[in-house]
Amino acid sequence: MEALLKADIDEFKTHFLGEVVLPDDANYDEVRQIWNAMIDRKPTLIARCTSPEDVVQAIQFGRTQNLLISIRGGGHNIAGNAVCDDGLMIDLSLMKGVHVDLTAKRASVEPGCTLNEFDEVVQEHGLATPLGINSTTGVAGLTLGGGFGWLSRKYGMTVDNLLSAEVVTADGSQLHASDSENADLFWGLRGGGGNYGVITRFEFQLHPVGPNVLSGLIVFAFDQAKQVISQFAQFTETMPDELNVWMVTRKAPPLPFLPEAFHGKEMIALALCYVGDPKEGEKLIEPLRGFGTVLGEHIGVQPYIAWQQAFDPLLSKGARNYWKSHNFSQISDGVIDAIIEYAARLPSPQCEIFIATIGGQTASVAPEAMAYSSRDANYVMNVHGRWETAAEDAHCIAWAREFFAKSQPFASSGAYINFLTEEETDRISFAYGATYNRLVELKNKYDPTNLFRMNQNIKPV
Repeated sequence: MEALLKADIDEFKTHFLGEVVLPDDANYDEVRQIWNAMIDRKPTLIARCTSPEDVVQAIQFGRTQNLLISIRGGGHNIAGNAVCDDGLMIDLSLMKGVHVDLTAKRASVEPGCTLNEFDEVVQEHGLATPLGINSTTGVAGLTLGGGFGWLSRKYGMTVDNLLSAEVVTADGSQLHASDSENADLFWGLRGGGGNYGVITRFEFQLHPVGPNVLSGLIVFAFDQAKQVISQFAQFTETMPDELNVWMVTRKAPPLPFLPEAFHGKEMIALALCYVGDPKEGEKLIEPLRGFGTVLGEHIGVQPYIAWQQAFDPLLSKGARNYWKSHNFSQISDGVIDAIIEYAARLPSPQCEIFIATIGGQTASVAPEAMAYSSRDANYVMNVHGRWETAAEDAHCIAWAREFFAKSQPFASSGAYINFLTEEETDRISFAYGATYNRLVELKNKYDPTNLFRMNQNIKPV
């Protein structure tokens, strides 16, 4: 069988115009490596695509050979779905084209782009679309799971700004999906997490942003956590859509604007971004400084691209990561108390708990309008376990799971599928809620054999 497979691989290589990487190749380990160091899978071969036609050939080869297929965009997904064991990894990371239509304020983006690579092109024109907060994240995976970040209160989820997509489906067909063409597929792509095909091009609506924005951090001592988080919860319920404020609790990194005595100590930070007149923004954020005694702050007008990269050093590639996440419609005293309890015993210096504030325009779309349905989620909380060695796995994972269970009674419906880990298959139907049955029907239509199953999988009936 190995000899037969080798012959088939050689035949595939004669027609495939991209790069085929095999286990004996010098760059194999580099290419198969992804963001989360807990994932160490070894595909039989890696097809590095450079065009939609390459994607078609790779899918057809994987289907013919009955191989498990994984799809890599940015390789940033916490569950590690970008890479599989003993199968075919379709690597899209070489496809990085971005084209801007200034008249229509639209951008077409290939699936290998990271947020930074996309932002750099569109920000040359003072434009942006809502994306995540770590610039090394891939646009493709972020979008297919919903997508949110600093701009989402003003301009909605990433999927709310997706206008069309070019898709290669399980049978090798190349389809255009939009509200007017293959509309059912387009409905499923907007939150369906890669269950329906491989996207070879995204088209996004762009909005005027920056290029400079008011943004930064305000840091408080951890012993004031209750009052700071409580006031954060109240403030974010009524702030204008142009303003976004998130809460992070972790051990303080050696930030130059913090007193050295607090480095390595637990802290509460408010991270903010205002997409409007900075002078007006300064007035709006002034109350934040009164939430407690400020240890230090670093707030000013800076390029939007710089703010998008601000947290990259804390989320770099190569560490071991494990997440647990809840949606919340409001931040109650119960969840605040749970945050304080578990933030007081962080199992590693890199672990953190953050509350991302969404709401605003993300709540203006009907839950059934697309696959992403969690429109009552005004906040998404992520328990971000992060550490360096395998010896720490059990302790750090147990901490994250315990906190997840302690905070669960206060959560709202649904879950953000981009934050689900690989063992959370029992939460997939819960994550989608009312749209799940329709997603299963689409799976029956577009991928009845479940060829695309390295994802938060929606199984066909």
